[in-house]
Amino acid sequence: MHRIVMLCLVFLLTSVVGFGCWGRKSDGPEGSRRQAEVLGKLGVSQSGKMPDFVTLAKRLQPVVVNVSTTQTTRGRELGIPPQQEERGPTEQFSEKYFGAQQPAGAQRSLGSGFIIASDGSILTNSHVVENAEKIMVKLSDKREFEAKVLGKDPKTDIAVIRIDAKESLPTAQLGDSDRLEVGEWVMAIGNPFGLDNSVTSGIVSAKGRHIGAGPYDSFIQTDASINPGNSGGPLVNARGEVVGINMAIVSQTGGNIGRGFATPVNLVKELLPQLKAKGKVTRGWVGMAIQEVTPEIAKSLGWEKPRGALVAGVIEGGPADRGGIKLGDIVTEYNGQEIKEANDFPIMVARTAVDKEIQMKVLRERKELPVTVTVGELKEPQTPGQKEKAG
Repeated sequence: MHRIVMLCLVFLLTSVVGFGCWGRKSDGPEGSRRQAEVLGKLGVSQSGKMPDFVTLAKRLQPVVVNVSTTQTTRGRELGIPPQQEERGPTEQFSEKYFGAQQPAGAQRSLGSGFIIASDGSILTNSHVVENAEKIMVKLSDKREFEAKVLGKDPKTDIAVIRIDAKESLPTAQLGDSDRLEVGEWVMAIGNPFGLDNSVTSGIVSAKGRHIGAGPYDSFIQTDASINPGNSGGPLVNARGEVVGINMAIVSQTGGNIGRGFATPVNLVKELLPQLKAKGKVTRGWVGMAIQEVTPEIAKSLGWEKPRGALVAGVIEGGPADRGGIKLGDIVTEYNGQEIKEANDFPIMVARTAVDKEIQMKVLRERKELPVTVTVGELKEPQTPGQKEKAG
């Protein structure tokens, strides 16, 4: 039945793409190209088959690695919730999605990664190598190498590690996650529960998901089966391009229930040069806290739906304060980009170069005003309990 429905769908799509809006057939290579593009985006080949997962798996399994770490952790009495101030953002997030911290002592953890350069550079999650005293990487041919961390960014849970394999290694091709469509076929490869090079498939369930992992989360949601141990592995489209790094699951049982999340690869590509060169990421900062514009506020302003970012706090002497931003303003535009959701604002600011002048628009007392702000540098918290500002 499934095959019949799929064949009917392909026939319908072929008909729609192959003919013009008035029923005229689009002859020539241009018509064929458009037809292949539409079918390709839907993950359906022109022969009517599903994506060739067999070929994709054979091509990509050699670039996916098993990452194991050894670390010493402090103990914590089970059943007694720790103070929030004692744990960093990565630790809190890992406990929320992957379970309670283990008792003190030497522990091993398992994750995944994939090779991005022939010199042995590997992408994985920051939480996979967090506090690791020793990192071991196992290739698909079972060879093992000790790895060192080149750079990591806990805020986006991205890390780059490297092994010295004494030879050129196969590499993954990084795609364009902005082109990814909801409903598109994807494949996940990793080491769930330590099961090396496991392959699963599904579709993109949603894009731009905010799940409370941090101020810069905007995840790809997929129903491709992702489990503990998949973290750091690639999410791949039907063309064999990496479009995301598998990062988290939402589950009450610890197993997959159809809600997995991956960091978009375009965000990763932005951060890679800094991680390789400096070992960390430098981000823009404007010194203000924001919150969502509620439907009630939007209605009072005569808007059909909420948009923009409501200024909930301004740091005295910070870039926003010097630029004239005031408590209660609604930022509607940043550097020529409309702010559709409040969660978009911290990401826009973080991507901005330090010392760059940015034009913003704010709504104040129902009047839209232009504001110029010189972006500063976001500093890391100096004390365990210090909270990060959203922008």
